[in-house]
Amino acid sequence: MKPAAKQTKYIFVTGGVLSGLGKGITAASLGALLKSRQLKVNIQKCDPYLNVDAGTLNPAEHGECFVTKDGAETDLDLGHYERFLDVELTQASSLMSGRVLNQVISDERAGRYLGKTVQIIPHVTDVIQANIQAAAEGFDVHIVEVGGTVGDYEGLSFLEAIRELALRVGRENCLYVHVVYLPFLGASKEVKTKPAQNATRELRGIGIVPDVLVARSEQPAPKSVIAKLSLFSGVEPAAIALLPNARTVYEVPLTLEASGLDKYLIDKLGLDQAKRVELRAWRSVVKQATSQHKRSISVGVVAKYLDNEDTYMSVFEALKSAAYKHNTGINIVWIDAEKLASGPLPHSLREVDGILVPGGFGQRGLEGKIRAAGYAIKHKVPYLGLCLGLQMAVIAVARQAGLKQANTLELDENSPDPVIHTMPGQKELWGTGGSMRLGNYPCMLARGSLARAVYGRAKIVERHRHRYEVNNTYRPVLTKAGMVLSGLSPDGQLIEIVEMANHPFFLASQFHPEFKSRPNRPHPMFDGFMAALTR
Repeated sequence: MKPAAKQTKYIFVTGGVLSGLGKGITAASLGALLKSRQLKVNIQKCDPYLNVDAGTLNPAEHGECFVTKDGAETDLDLGHYERFLDVELTQASSLMSGRVLNQVISDERAGRYLGKTVQIIPHVTDVIQANIQAAAEGFDVHIVEVGGTVGDYEGLSFLEAIRELALRVGRENCLYVHVVYLPFLGASKEVKTKPAQNATRELRGIGIVPDVLVARSEQPAPKSVIAKLSLFSGVEPAAIALLPNARTVYEVPLTLEASGLDKYLIDKLGLDQAKRVELRAWRSVVKQATSQHKRSISVGVVAKYLDNEDTYMSVFEALKSAAYKHNTGINIVWIDAEKLASGPLPHSLREVDGILVPGGFGQRGLEGKIRAAGYAIKHKVPYLGLCLGLQMAVIAVARQAGLKQANTLELDENSPDPVIHTMPGQKELWGTGGSMRLGNYPCMLARGSLARAVYGRAKIVERHRHRYEVNNTYRPVLTKAGMVLSGLSPDGQLIEIVEMANHPFFLASQFHPEFKSRPNRPHPMFDGFMAALTR
């Protein structure tokens, strides 16, 4: 007789009071702690937005669009999940309301409800539960973060779905973690628990009784608030963790471990097989991230979404991780791409040690990014270009080679020299939402190239998110001007990496290497960039 499949344990992470409390970091930290105990852990984000995916969300409002290896455009929390758990997730780890509703409507049109009235309960909630259980299959623990806050209208179907799921799989196999906020009132000089009490009561009113409270605060709260939270929420003191702002997000798993929360979860869920493992790698990362370094370098990020780290979250984390490895501090300098388009060069560009041009879409700021790439070429400043950063570098080289009107079709549809153009076969797909080339693609690196040196191998696989490509017609012009086409698709038709000959460090990729960087293992391109800056 075939043994019965082991029951997956579920941890649901919800939030109250306000958004931006750090549910994603909390969920990722719990995952990291449980994985460190040699458990098979998966993690998933349920997002109440009515979008089908995050591909069309404004990054200035919602942060970066993170791309999985199978090409899903997702919320930035999946980046936290991947970095904390050191895994590569798939589309199954991202579920938005739009996708759920699409499926329900498609099923209704196909007659799969047999003439029944289609309703939120049970039809929408059943689809949500089916997606959660499918993602959880084969894992010891499946963590589900529900986006937004308790009380948001659009989130009610997800909250009802996770309430019902406990009835399906057994309450003993589910655990609810509620992230709440403890504000500090300067006038009375005390931490207030009332918002957390109200948020917990609202969750209970929906039918979910939290097992764990994670209480966020701007500064350390006195331990006495635990007893008060326990009294008014019904959550036992051992299941309440105080989580003040950390010096680095990678400190959060250590704070939760010190509170004993991981042990509580394991005992509560009956995960007897879990073994305690020392978090040496985490402690090392935290030590590097919080140390005072004897030296520091500055990197100018030429961008159009200024002063919002969330927009370039993975890029910033990759830069920091590379700096940690090279035992150096890092100062990230925002450079406004729009202001850089014309006029005198700002001091900020002339004074940085290196220049990074990240990915992006749209016309705004493109001329400034082209100018930044051209400056890096002319003045031998270390340069790292990511996706759009490669395209801008190609245009800069083409213009320096004499093609003064060289451009991208994204900026000038009538350019006489479209060195960056729409991919063949994609022109008829405009308006489909998101971008056309998504997820993992292989790339071959040229022997003797800088790219081959930083990677240390001939073949790589990286994640893409873009519509445009380098126009192969202009290869001779680019190579004659000193640009090395060092990374190509296996069939040689697509240019994936470029670099400049006789330059201390100039490397640009059509893909997004930042998505695969890890806090204790920086991506080779960022590692190489940082090595050049710290020589």
